[in-house]
Amino acid sequence: MKKKLTIIGINYYPEDTAIGLYTSQLATYFNNEGVEVSVLTGFPYYPSWKISKSYKNKSWFYKENINGVQVYRYKQYVPQRPTFLRRIFHLLDFTFGTFINLFKIQKADVVLCIVPFTSTIFLGSILAKLKKAKLWIHIQDFEFDAASDSEMTKKKSKTSIFYKVLFRVEKRLLQAADVRSTISHSMLKKLVSKNADKKSVLLPNWVDLSTIDPVLSTRHHYLKSDGFKILYSGNIGEKQDWEFFLQFAKQLEKNKQIELIIVGDGSKRSWLENELIGSKNVTLYPPVPYSELSDLLCSADLHFLFQKGDIIDAVMPSKILGMMASEKPSLITGNLNSEVSTIISESKAGAYFSSSELIKVLDFVSLVERDLSLRKEFGINARKYVSKNFSKDEVLKQFKRVLETI
Repeated sequence: MKKKLTIIGINYYPEDTAIGLYTSQLATYFNNEGVEVSVLTGFPYYPSWKISKSYKNKSWFYKENINGVQVYRYKQYVPQRPTFLRRIFHLLDFTFGTFINLFKIQKADVVLCIVPFTSTIFLGSILAKLKKAKLWIHIQDFEFDAASDSEMTKKKSKTSIFYKVLFRVEKRLLQAADVRSTISHSMLKKLVSKNADKKSVLLPNWVDLSTIDPVLSTRHHYLKSDGFKILYSGNIGEKQDWEFFLQFAKQLEKNKQIELIIVGDGSKRSWLENELIGSKNVTLYPPVPYSELSDLLCSADLHFLFQKGDIIDAVMPSKILGMMASEKPSLITGNLNSEVSTIISESKAGAYFSSSELIKVLDFVSLVERDLSLRKEFGINARKYVSKNFSKDEVLKQFKRVLETI
């Protein structure tokens, strides 16, 4: 008899970036391995923060079959300007609609909750009890930690009553699970500290090396010049240090051979566009389809990711794996105690600096611009590292082993 798995999470296909991409690939993999998979999710909206055109006119509750997976959707409220309060409404509305969709699931052996949102654990607990199923929590992002560290809530503190209550609720929810997993070593340590037991495992995000392939890629039309191209591709949101980027871009204006390209969408895009009015060396483009991602990433000479220094591993940025798979060096800033810093150091795939080290960042750019052999060395190291540690086939086999043991 087929094992029946229900996945609950707000992001799913046709979202083809970040959590939506991973959840979709995971569901498809399990379905291909003989598991009967159903998904409770929202309407696609990320990273543009608006429901995609192809779903806009569909009914509030919508069922479809995607690659053999039964998908139950609820058209959640999506704020165009996602302030802290509007995100709360976004979360609550998705939770309410998905609660109704719970009762459309006939049978389940295992319920897999994708966090964020933490409220999916509440929903999963109800479904698991109704169907006498096992509960599995997979954490992509500690949303309460991220919120407490974010500028959106900088007037609040982890020591406030508000956050004490949130973290207490989170701990109770985590303890309800039969298995818990997360995507990095440091997040695993945090997870263990939150639920005080050993039922937690490491299941990292992955990269499809057959999809992002520098050998088969061609030059993307966004990066068609012969200049030295420094690329950021991903969400333009609150977690990135765009103030640092503006300083960085200003300092590089004098070098006419260097181009800065940003490809993506998100809650900070409009703000960034306004800040870059008059800029001579920065170009912004909309996101590309997943089918073009390899061409885009492999067309860069250097990738950059500037993270805020006061956030340590609230989330492991999955975009780093794509950057490294493209066989190009990476320039990353953030907290020196983060796991990303360790990965860049171990892999010798580029450089990682503190968010305050602008001069060192600029010196590194100058170095790799001049030294083609060094760029190639960093790139080869990067792809070799992700091939060994984060290949799609191997990581998904780990997920299958966990499912088989539940």
